[in-house]
Amino acid sequence: MSVPLEFGVDTFGDVTVGADGTRLPYAQVIRDVVEEAVLADEVGIDAIGVGEHHRDDFAVSAPEIVLAAIAGRTERIRLGTAVTVLSSDDPVRVFEKFATLDAVSRGRAEIILGRGSFTESFPLFGYDLGQYEELFEEKLDLLHHLLDEGPVTWHGRLRPGLEDQHVYPKTESGRLRAWVGVGGSPESVVRAARYGMPLMLAIIGGQPERFAPYVELYHHALEQFGAERLPVGVHSPGHVAETDERAREELWPHYRAMHDRIGRERGWGPTTRARFEAEADRGALYVGSAETVAAKIAGTVRALGVDRFTLKYSSGTLPHEKLMTTIRLYGETVIPRVRELLAEGTPGSGDAAGTAAGPATGTPAETTAH
Repeated sequence: MSVPLEFGVDTFGDVTVGADGTRLPYAQVIRDVVEEAVLADEVGIDAIGVGEHHRDDFAVSAPEIVLAAIAGRTERIRLGTAVTVLSSDDPVRVFEKFATLDAVSRGRAEIILGRGSFTESFPLFGYDLGQYEELFEEKLDLLHHLLDEGPVTWHGRLRPGLEDQHVYPKTESGRLRAWVGVGGSPESVVRAARYGMPLMLAIIGGQPERFAPYVELYHHALEQFGAERLPVGVHSPGHVAETDERAREELWPHYRAMHDRIGRERGWGPTTRARFEAEADRGALYVGSAETVAAKIAGTVRALGVDRFTLKYSSGTLPHEKLMTTIRLYGETVIPRVRELLAEGTPGSGDAAGTAAGPATGTPAETTAH
């Protein structure tokens, strides 16, 4: 199935700082996320994702409610998550909430399902971290059946089964669009193909072209399962400003603080400016002027053959005003320029589709995504 190239943005609802450098209240951050989404719709961005977290540095724990608020103020942008932590949620409730969101948004809802890289939701909702893998596998299987919107008979080990059960509301189209978010394991790629769900790759560390074998694996697995071609997306962080220098200087202190904060929890060493520059030059950090970011995105799209590119525009405490600038430049300048580059066949930075020799390997940065 051939699909047009889409461009998205997403945010984890990072708690930001105001003009005076002080931390903003959660309520203000949530209202700012809504305003960011409204702008994204106005400048023609195709999709927005809102993450789910249950911790001090992120404001959004109930993305479906935030997305419903966004739905009431937008016209065309697709509304999804980044990600829905299915392991610590109930598939029936996930379906009900997103079918409702689909109704109020006139068919614009979508779900990106993941295991989550943070684990605070497990003790919060009474789940055993020792069942991390089994919980996701079992709940994904149930949601897969629910997406057919017929009567469901299903039995698992960790959740009570269903017998000829309907779940409401049904959607007008007959099916919710549900992606599987993958951070970098072949098993997860094959699982997405087995369930016939589009694949969203979280590439936030290292050279993006290293993930080409995963895209190839996904398409091969779809063929093996007798499924039609499905979309593949990429989620990567970035920041856009008027010049390369300004973009890097604006982002760097917030990027460093975010990575060092998470790094202290996970045993990483401090982030260095050299590593930041390397990620901006050759890795999965899309930071710079509109022309620079467009060239790098075009290179990634060519190298991986993806159907959606999603820019994670929020980064730690980077202020709301800077996020709005990124969204505006991304929608008004970056996206049209990427389309021009792809139409012209002009090489973009990072073009290296033939260099990926094997499966990608994780880096500490990659573990901060899905």
